[in-house]
Order: sequence, then C-alpha cells, then structure tokens
Amino acid sequence: MKVEQRQTIKMTNTTAQRLDRIEVKIDKLAEAMISLARAEERISSVAENQSHQTERLNRLSSKIDDIAAQAAENTRTVQLINKLFWVVIMAATAAIASNIWM
Repeated sequence: MKVEQRQTIKMTNTTAQRLDRIEVKIDKLAEAMISLARAEERISSVAENQSHQTERLNRLSSKIDDIAAQAAENTRTVQLINKLFWVVIMAATAAIASNIWM
C-alpha cells in the first residue's frame, strides 16, 4: 500500500506541477492577447488621426489655392495702378514741360 500511495502522491505532484505550468502558459497567453488588443487600439487611433490630418491638409491646400488666385489678381491690379500712375506722372511732366518751353 505504501508503494501505491507514494506513486499516487508522485502522480499528484507531477499533475499539480503540470497544471501549474499550463496555468502559467495560459496567463502568458492572456497577457499577450491583452498586449495585442492594446496595439490594435493604438493602430486604429493612429489611422484615425492620419485620416483627420489628411482632411485638414486637403482643406489647407484648398485655402492656399484660393489665396494664390487672389494674390495673382492683386498682382494684376497693382500692375495696372502702377502703369496708370506713371501715365499720369508722364502726362503731368509733359504738361509742365510744354508750359515752360512754350
């Protein structure tokens, strides 16, 4: 009987040790799954932020295009005003010169 009890105790100890090792492995797997879930959340958050940034860049690009068009229009206006200014100055100079010499 003692031999059978020893074998039973050994098997019980061996089984308990195996179960403990299995439990540790299951705990490690659970931790790995939690880490994967966190990584997945981070990835989805980064993807969402990237989408928002892309939309924002598109809006800014549109605004820059509008500003560029307005700047081109202002350039034409300033060039016209500059030419008119010089025409007026030349006309005034011609009038003054004609009064002085004639």
